[in-house]
Amino acid sequence: MENYIVSARKYRPSTFESVVGQRALTTTLKNAIATGKLAHAYLFCGPRGVGKTTCARIFAKTINCMSPTANGEACNQCESCRAFNEQRSYNIHELDAASNNSVDDIRQLVEQVRIPPQIGKYKVYIIDEVHMLSTSAFNAFLKTLEEPPQHAIFILATTEKHKILPTILSRCQIYDFSRISVEDTIAHLAYVASQEGVTAEPEALNIIALKADGGMRDALSIFDQVVSFTGGNITYQNTIENLNVLDYEYYFRLTDHLLANKVTDSLLLFNDVLNKGFDGNHFITGLSSHFRDLLVSKDASTLPLLQVGASIRERYQVQAQKCPLPFLYRAMKLCNDCDLNYRTSKNKRLLVELTLIQLAQITSGEEEAISGGRSPKQVIKPIFNAQATTQVAQPDRQPSVSKPQQAQPAPKPAPTQPAQPPQSMAATLLAQEKKEEKKIPVMRMGGLGVSIKQPPQASSTVADKAPTAPVATSSTAQQPEEDYIFNERDINYYWQEYAGQLPVEQVAIAKRMHNMRPTLLNDTTFEVTVDNEIISKEFTVMIPAIQDYLRTRLKNRKVTMTVRVSAPTEKTRAYSRVERFQMMAQKNNALLKLKEELGLELY
Repeated sequence: MENYIVSARKYRPSTFESVVGQRALTTTLKNAIATGKLAHAYLFCGPRGVGKTTCARIFAKTINCMSPTANGEACNQCESCRAFNEQRSYNIHELDAASNNSVDDIRQLVEQVRIPPQIGKYKVYIIDEVHMLSTSAFNAFLKTLEEPPQHAIFILATTEKHKILPTILSRCQIYDFSRISVEDTIAHLAYVASQEGVTAEPEALNIIALKADGGMRDALSIFDQVVSFTGGNITYQNTIENLNVLDYEYYFRLTDHLLANKVTDSLLLFNDVLNKGFDGNHFITGLSSHFRDLLVSKDASTLPLLQVGASIRERYQVQAQKCPLPFLYRAMKLCNDCDLNYRTSKNKRLLVELTLIQLAQITSGEEEAISGGRSPKQVIKPIFNAQATTQVAQPDRQPSVSKPQQAQPAPKPAPTQPAQPPQSMAATLLAQEKKEEKKIPVMRMGGLGVSIKQPPQASSTVADKAPTAPVATSSTAQQPEEDYIFNERDINYYWQEYAGQLPVEQVAIAKRMHNMRPTLLNDTTFEVTVDNEIISKEFTVMIPAIQDYLRTRLKNRKVTMTVRVSAPTEKTRAYSRVERFQMMAQKNNALLKLKEELGLELY
C-alpha cells in the first residue's frame, strides 16, 4: 500500500507559474531575479494558506539555479535544483520561529550566516511565523538583518505583520499576499479533481471554496475530506451535508415567506433549521449574506460581486427582481443589528424570531419614513387579523339592540332607564372621582388644597355645577388635573421610598440612592449629583421610571429629573459621623472643648 499524501502537499506549487492567485507578487519576484536586483531581506505577510512559504521556497531555489529558463523559472535539472527537490540542499535553511524564538536560537542563526555557500550564489534563510520571536530575539537580529553578508538573503513569513517591530519592517521589502479568489480556488480544485479522477459538481466546489475563505491549503484539506465522504463523486447535497453548511434553498424559501408577510411560515422554517443542528447566529449571518447577494444581483454592474455557481446565480437574479430596494436595505440592517446583539442576548432564539417577525412586516403595505443610514424602527405590528376581536365584541352589542324588541310587551323598565343622559352620568362619575381624590391628603401643601393653575374656590364651583350643567361638565372633563406643590423634603422622602422598592438584583443602585440627596432646582425640576460618568449613565437610563414614580406620588405631572457629574473639588458621597463632627467643629470651636472636657469619643 502506497503512502498517502494529502492534496495540499502533493499539489504544492514548485514554480512561480503554478502559484495560484498571486500573479502580481510572482511577476515582481521573477523580474527581480531576471534583472539581478535582489534585496537582502524580504517580508511575506498575509492570511494563512495563501502561498507565503511556498513562494519563499520557489524564490530560494530559483536564485540558486545554475541555468534558469527564459521565463525566469528554475530548470530543475542542475545540481542545486536537484538538491533542493530532494531536500538535501545546504543553501536553504528554514527556521520555525514559533518553537525557536529565543535569543540563543537567533545567535546560532547569526553564526551560520557567516559561512558562504559551497554550491550556488546565495544562502537563503526562511524564518516562518517570525512574529513569534521575542523582543530580545528581534533586537539580537537587527544588526545582521540590516547588514548581512553578500551571500545571505533573509525571507521572513508571518500572518500577523502588526506584531513585528517597526525597526524590522524598515529593513525589509514587504510583500502583502492577498486571499485567493473563489474563482481561482474553484479552478484549482477542478484541476486537482481531474488529476485524481474525481467527479465534482461546480456548485459543490463553490461551497468548498467559500468555506476555505481564501486559503488554498484549507480548500484542499476540505476537498480531501469531502472525497473521503463521497467516495470520489462530489455532489452539492453531499458537500453541504458533510460540511454542515446551510442550503441556499432555506434562504430562498424564507425570502419568499418574508415578501408575502407570512410570519408563521418563517418561524416554522427557522425551527426546522434549528432542529437540523444549526446555530441561530450562523443562520442570521447567512441570511444577511443572502440579502447582500440579492442586492448585488439587482444591477448588472454589481453582478460580478456574486460568488456563487451558475445555476444558483440565475435563482438570485430571479428573486432579486421580486425584492424592492427598501426591503433589502432594511432587511440587511435588521439582520446586522441581530448579529451584533446575538452574543449579549440571554434568549437568543427569541431575538432571531423577533427579527424574522420584523422582516416579514417590512412589505406589509404601511408606509414608513425610511432614511438612509438610520436604523429601521423596531416596531412589531399585530400578526393576527382583527376578526377574532370583532367576533368577541359582537355578543356584547347584540343584547343592547335586541332587548328593546323583547321588552316591548313589558315596558316597565323603559321610564326608569332614560332618567339621566349617558353624558351627564359620565360627568357625574368624573366629578365624584375628582372629589374623592381631593379628599385624600397626599402631602403637607396638597392637604391645604393649593393649586398651581386655579384657586380652590373655582375648582369646587366647577365640581358642584358638574351634575346639573352638562356643558360645564364637559369643559371640566377636558381641563387637566391640578398639580400639587412639593418641596425638597418631599422629593427626598419618595426618593428613598423608590430606592427601598428596588429588586434584589439592583441592590447596589439602591444603596447608592439611599446615600444621595436630590436637590430641588426650581418648582418642578430636581437634580441628582453623581461621582463619575459610569454612574451618570446608569441613572440616566432610570430617569423615565423614577420620574413616573415621583409624578404619581407627588401628584404633579411636571416633575423632572436631571443628572449631573460632580466637579473634582466637589464632594458628593455621604459623610461619616467623624466627618460630620469635624465639619461642625470647624464652624464652632466650642465643640472641641466640650468633647475634651467631657472625655467624649466618636465611633
